[in-house]
Amino acid sequence: MSRFERRGYGSFRSPERFRFCCVQVLRSMVAALCLFLFVAGAAAQDDDVHIQPRANTDPKKPPDANKVADNTPTPEGGFKVRGKPIRTDVDLVLVNVTVTDDWNRIVTGLEKENFTIMEGSQPQEAKFFASEDAPISLGVIFDMSGSMSDKITRAREAVIEFFKTANPQDEFFMITFADRPELIADFTKSVEDVQGKLVYTIPRGRTALLDAIYMGMNKMKDAHNSKKALLIISDGGDNRSRYTENEIKSMVKEADVQIYAIGIFTPNPSQPEEAAGPALLGDVTEVTGGRLFTINNPNELADVATKIGIELRNQYVLGYRPSNRTRDGRWRKIKVKLLPPKGLPHLNVFAKTGYYAPSQ
Repeated sequence: MSRFERRGYGSFRSPERFRFCCVQVLRSMVAALCLFLFVAGAAAQDDDVHIQPRANTDPKKPPDANKVADNTPTPEGGFKVRGKPIRTDVDLVLVNVTVTDDWNRIVTGLEKENFTIMEGSQPQEAKFFASEDAPISLGVIFDMSGSMSDKITRAREAVIEFFKTANPQDEFFMITFADRPELIADFTKSVEDVQGKLVYTIPRGRTALLDAIYMGMNKMKDAHNSKKALLIISDGGDNRSRYTENEIKSMVKEADVQIYAIGIFTPNPSQPEEAAGPALLGDVTEVTGGRLFTINNPNELADVATKIGIELRNQYVLGYRPSNRTRDGRWRKIKVKLLPPKGLPHLNVFAKTGYYAPSQ
């Protein structure tokens, strides 16, 4: 055995040869390690892929300028728009308009040219127009006072029929009232939830109608949809509320909420508040662009509720920028007039009667 072999170099003939081979082996190992790390890193990235959006090729256009607006109805039928889309603007006044004939049938198919808007004595130019079935935030204010005992079954049926006109994107809440208002169902998209809560209510006590309207208007501040409406079902006036009629009228004028009401009134009321009921609900609904439906027979409740639900989904929306740009916070009167196509019978227009101008 050679002296190199005795020192541990094995079959290598010199220390230089041994060192050279060791270096080559180390290089191979380092290369293999780097290759392993590279493959592992690539595999990990496959689990979390991030695609960089394509850069905008035209610097003069915003990133979404090349997109085309799609007004195609959704599969659920939730939002159907004919005409230009409405965009929110602090200086834009939007007016929901209902058109009916003298038989109270909804009239659809009109165009922007068939409407004129007056603010005070000044005509306004309608910049935006749409006929839409947009998602609605709906609140039902339901009279559970003692006088509703003989009407409660039909009234519950009316609420069910009203909800049958709803779309999947709608949301609802319900307030019952007697001596005081109570929120029995908060905002939900489940009609069944609201109906289930209504089954267990029992008519009793007096009628805090104004307080219930106040609670309903406050609750609408939590709404998720831009279109909002309240439906009041009651058989009389108010004899229990803390809020006054003037306070509630001022409140509904400030809010952008349409109010509809079904009044089940006694033909010859014996109490002053009952006699005042139709006028109260008429004033509250008219200023918002809603309507009061008066019935004498509770059996008519369901049909009227269905009609209101359909009406809410067949309205026109007009938008204009007021020629009076003064921000004085004052009440501005609005009047929507109709220029119907030739050959149509007499038509009726329902819209809110005004709005408060911005104060700053």
